[in-house]
Order: sequence, then C-alpha cells, then structure tokens
Amino acid sequence: MTRLFPVRGDQLSLGLPSLLACEKSSDVILMMEVREEAVTPRHHKKKIAFLLSAMRHFADELRGQGYRVDYITLDAPGNTHSFTSEISRARQRHQAEAVICTWPNEWRVAEALRELGSELLEDTRFLSSRAEFAAWAAGRKQLRMEYFYRQLRTRHGILMQDGEPEGGQWNYDVENRNTLPHAITIPPPYEEAPDTVTEEVLALVERHFPDHFGDLRPFPYAVTRAGAQAALARFITQRLARFGDYQDAMRQGEPWLFHAHISLYLNCGLLMPGECVAAAERAYRAGAVPLNSAEGFIRQILGWREYVRGLYWLKMPGYAAQNALNARRPLPNFYWTAETSMNCLRQCVSETRANAYAHHIQRLMVLGNFALLAGLDPVAVNEWYLLVYADAYEWVELPNVSGMVLFADGGLLASKPYAAGGAYINRMSNYCVDCRFNVTKKTGPQACPFNYLYWDFLDRNRASLTQNARLTLAYSTLDKMPAPVLTAIRDNATVFLAGLT
Repeated sequence: MTRLFPVRGDQLSLGLPSLLACEKSSDVILMMEVREEAVTPRHHKKKIAFLLSAMRHFADELRGQGYRVDYITLDAPGNTHSFTSEISRARQRHQAEAVICTWPNEWRVAEALRELGSELLEDTRFLSSRAEFAAWAAGRKQLRMEYFYRQLRTRHGILMQDGEPEGGQWNYDVENRNTLPHAITIPPPYEEAPDTVTEEVLALVERHFPDHFGDLRPFPYAVTRAGAQAALARFITQRLARFGDYQDAMRQGEPWLFHAHISLYLNCGLLMPGECVAAAERAYRAGAVPLNSAEGFIRQILGWREYVRGLYWLKMPGYAAQNALNARRPLPNFYWTAETSMNCLRQCVSETRANAYAHHIQRLMVLGNFALLAGLDPVAVNEWYLLVYADAYEWVELPNVSGMVLFADGGLLASKPYAAGGAYINRMSNYCVDCRFNVTKKTGPQACPFNYLYWDFLDRNRASLTQNARLTLAYSTLDKMPAPVLTAIRDNATVFLAGLT
C-alpha cells in the first residue's frame, strides 16, 4: 500500500510526525512549489526565495535519508499552482490509498486538508500542544502569557532551581530595556553565500515575482539545518550576553543589533524550539551569559511563541475578523515605499524591505504603534506583516498583530494597548536625531506626529478604553488638559491623518 505524505515549506524537520510515520520502501513524500502560496498574499521576494531554497535543500536531505520524494518545482509542466490540486494529482499519480499530513500552521490549510480527507497528525515540534493550551485557558477571562510561561517553565524544568525560578524571579523584562551605548561594538550577523541551488532559486524568483515587495539581493540567509544551527551557535556565543540588556534598543543603520535572527529558521522547522532554549540555558549555567539575557531569550520562545500558537488555534477562525476599536483607515503607501518624513518609520520600512526582517520593538513600537494610533484597518495591517517578514506565518503573525499591536481583540492577549508617543522611540533609539519633526514638541507643524496621535487615539477611543485600569493615569492626564490644548491635538491629528490618503 502506498501512502502520500505532503510536506509544506514550514515543515522542514526530519522529526516531523508524518515523516516518522512514513515507510521509506512504499510511501511517497510530496513537496510542492505552488504560485498560490507565494501570491496570497504577495510575499517578500526574500521570503519566497528562502522557503523555496530551503525546501529544495530539504528534499535532497530526505532523498539522502532514503525517502521517495516527489518534488514539484514552480516551472514543472502541469503544475496547477494549488497545493490541494497538487495533492489530488499526486494521489492519483501514485495510486495512494491515504494522505497523511502533520497538522499545518494555518487554519485555512487545515480546513483544506480535512476537505481532502487527509489524516492529520498532531505537530509535536512545539513545547506544548494545542490541547494543553486549551486546558490551561479553560475558564480564564484573561489569557495572559506570563502565567502560561510560568507553567511551561515549571513543566519542562527550564531555568528552575528547587522548584523556584532561577534568581527568584520569573521575568526579567525590566532589565531588557536599556538604551544602546553609542560606542558599543555590534558583531556582524551570521551570513552564508548562496550555493548553486539558491542561485537557481534567486533567478526563479526574479523571473516569476519581479513586482513583489522587497529586495532580493544580497541574500545572506542559511537554507539548511546545518546553516541554521550555525546561526544559532553564533548568536549564543556572540550576541546573547548583551541581548538581555539591549533587546528593546534601536539604532539607525543597525538592523541586527544583538538579536538572534533565527525566527525564520524556527518557524520553517530548520531549528527546534527545545534546542534553542537548551542552548541558552547551557550558556547561562556555564557563566557565559547573564540571567536577564538567558531568561529574556527563552521567554520569547517558551513564552510568546508557544502562547500565540495556542491562542491562534483556540480562537480561530473568528479571531481574524476582530476589530474591537473599529479601525478602518487604509494602510498608508509609505509602508511599501518608506517615503515619509517620519524617520523612525522610514528606517523600519527600509530595513524591512531590504532584509525581510525587523526586530520585535521595531515591529511593535514603531510600525505597529503607528498603525494603532492611526486606526489602520486590522485586515490590511495583518496582511502587510504576513507578507513582508520571512518568519511570518498566520499562527504567529495574527495574534501578535491583532492582539499585541492593534488591540483588535479587545484585550484578550494584551492587558492594554501598546500605545506610546515619540518620547519612547526617542529613548530607545537615535531615530529622532535625523527626523524633520521635533520629538519634544507636542502640537504644531514641527511636532512629532506620534505625540498628538497618542492623545488623539486615547480621546477618540475613550468609550472602549476608559475602563482599562492600566490607562487610568493616561486618561487622568487627558482629562486635565486645557480645552485649547485638546483642540490643537484633535486638529493636528485630523489634518495629519487626512494627509495619509
């Protein structure tokens, strides 16, 4: 009996449950390059190239392990460019009696696979299951990541000492917000020169997707597990020690700083979360990195990554349609062009376009903060985040954007909107130095737009947010503003937002 085992581009792991169930002598692995997945939405050129090259390298690795691989390239004759149609074609081609898949990472894909009659195996590559998260969430009015994180720390014995958190605290977030010193030395990022396979893919992407967002070259990313492991090792030895202090910092012309740059490898399966967490803990136990760095990094994986996946599957499909603040404004064109006088936004969009990457504070407190304050439509904002970043898949992107960035879920994920004026960006970066706006001015033509947009956001969303306990001080300040000041804020915001279109 022949069975068909489709493997998607975010499932590039030899320990994939469906691969472990595959009989090498009789079963067939199906891998597909389909246009449908590249253009809905129209993904960043680098993201497409990364996944196609990683898929081709993984197919070669599977063949080397003795698997029978049916690989459909983008240019293959008869390619229907639909993953469901290609599965149906392959099932007929191989006379397969069953289709067995590892649970996918998008709701729409799971639904499509179920409609095909596929058997879905639980994805064991995460440190918690969907069922475990659902059990933890049952009966809770608020689903705070911190408490789920503590449960996973305890269950897996990570950074624990005699049943208590290492150092006596669960979370060292307050030690993750230092301003980057001017004279600090930043190590270069891990890079690999494209091999023959990657060069073929780069030419393919340029030929088929020339009008997609982003720069295709230079292309420095690893595309194999060995390369991804080398990138992780480089981070642990060269960056992790200072990651804790400076993970929230931003600097013009320095997109990489002390971040790991491994999320694209984690989210496609070339790295496993457990090995990343273990590597950080070993470094801490060896005295090579401080606790705030090890804990801060581990929290990103064991905390946020596991948490948003659980929330995604618990709340889909309705979660994608939520818009608690009734935000309707279209996405401004500068999110594509970087043509804006606001230097912080110009820098973050430019780096996103160049690298298919921006670190989490750029995504949350610059790009996301603006989207929140301006009342941008969650559907448009989610699509933008999903297509521009090489690590973005709906399960991780949607809760982070709708919940953390936009407060579109009404506070299910975040205890308050992550809204801030220009002072925060000025404190955590040097972007304001080269900006034509003055970050110290609150209103007027020279004022930083973040300043009056912040207060206008609170003002126009008063009915939805005034009962939020974490905004009590902000609303108290707003209520004490003289009428002329509030009028100026509203007028400045109205003129600015009208100019976005």
